[in-house]
Amino acid sequence: MSDQHSFETLAIHAGQEPDPLTGAVVPPIYQVSTYKQDGVGGLRGGYEYSRSGNPTRTALEENLAALEGGTRGLAFASGLAAEDCLLRTLLSPGDHVVIPNDAYGGTFRLFAKVVSRWGVEWSVADTSSPDAVRAAIRPETKAVWVETPSNPLLGITDIAAIATVAHEAGAKLVVDNTFASPYLQQPLALGADVVVHSTTKYMGGHSDVVGGALITADAGLGEELAYHQNAMGAVAGPFDSWLTMRGIKTLAVRMDRHTANAERVVELLIAHPKVTQVYYPGLPEHPLHEVAAKQMRAFGGMVSFRVAGGEEAAVEVCNRTKLFTLGESLGGVESLIEHPGRMTHASVAGSALEVPADLVRASVGIESADDLLADLTQALG
Repeated sequence: MSDQHSFETLAIHAGQEPDPLTGAVVPPIYQVSTYKQDGVGGLRGGYEYSRSGNPTRTALEENLAALEGGTRGLAFASGLAAEDCLLRTLLSPGDHVVIPNDAYGGTFRLFAKVVSRWGVEWSVADTSSPDAVRAAIRPETKAVWVETPSNPLLGITDIAAIATVAHEAGAKLVVDNTFASPYLQQPLALGADVVVHSTTKYMGGHSDVVGGALITADAGLGEELAYHQNAMGAVAGPFDSWLTMRGIKTLAVRMDRHTANAERVVELLIAHPKVTQVYYPGLPEHPLHEVAAKQMRAFGGMVSFRVAGGEEAAVEVCNRTKLFTLGESLGGVESLIEHPGRMTHASVAGSALEVPADLVRASVGIESADDLLADLTQALG
């Protein structure tokens, strides 16, 4: 499959040639742990043990690399497993990482409670400001970590600008592209060194599989990551890989619908008297709207907003929805709603990443927009 094909074509075909044995147009699920060798050291197709490599996972990894414009894609058991592998590949005790002041709570927990015990230091910066990132970098900084759009405040980082800042300091730029998906944004083309995904979210798209991914354009770094993936072992299983590939086939059309519905939701929220602030990069008043418009195809399906009446009022909005399901995660075909302060971002309470107590985060699904608007209207009261 040529990498010159359009995104929609690559999503369906890259890494997924018809099975040579049967002609099956979907890669088989190779639910197998080990492989017959053609003599000692004679690996058939390069496979020996499914932690090291599995044909179903290979198909997914080739697809991931194609979609992000990379040379190497790696699939993991979860997004945090991918992050852990990346950090232990890039870093050694005594190294330092700049992380965003608006990051997923699980990422913050990984730095604050796990990696820090290994002797890695981190500090927080507003990644929407290249000057703030530059000021946070130290001589021992080996990586700058970015989420754009960020979770849950939908902050935007100028990837190309921060890539310049990081590379001037000899550091790698890591971009968590989960909220955008590769359909809306391709960080490697903007100068990032590694892209991270929770494929649980928009890539899988159906709330039925947990997974993670790393993609890089640097072949050498790709080999290092693959070595650590095998050595650490938190790989995506064959059925999870197959489910993720199934989701990716419809990624483009789903993201178009997620975005269209989110824009309708934003219109409702802006006009509602009980909503005090709306966070969405598609709004002209978003401080980095022009950057988002430059580096994204569209603005995505995630919307956050603050509710008049404080924390309890925000919690009540979450409790009153009927079509928006109260639950963690995001990016599925069904709409979800949550209270970040008590749910996904409880781990950042009391830190520089603490989120507003009156904040509600919505993952806008692909249902009828009219039905979603009616549900939010009754929930807001």
